[in-house]
Amino acid sequence: MMRSVGTLTRADLAETINRKMGFSRAESLDMVEAILNHMSKAMEQGENVKISGFGSFVLRDKKERVGRNPKTGVEVPITPRRVLTFRASQLLKERVANG
Repeated sequence: MMRSVGTLTRADLAETINRKMGFSRAESLDMVEAILNHMSKAMEQGENVKISGFGSFVLRDKKERVGRNPKTGVEVPITPRRVLTFRASQLLKERVANG
């Protein structure tokens, strides 16, 4: 059954590790934290993160450009910045589409 509303949390991930792998709750949560920290540090250092069969967290550097205030029409400069996007793998897209 599909949840229409809800959020998967760190605790939910740790609970799955606890149930399936038999680690304690504390060890399971430490594992989740370690994985998320490793991914975060990699992205902080400018690396993309790819999880096969799931998707990729991709960094893009956007150049400075001119934007427009939609209410007033006044042009304003948008400063250069790094953005993070997530690209789902084909497998994940198919699983989501087929529910």
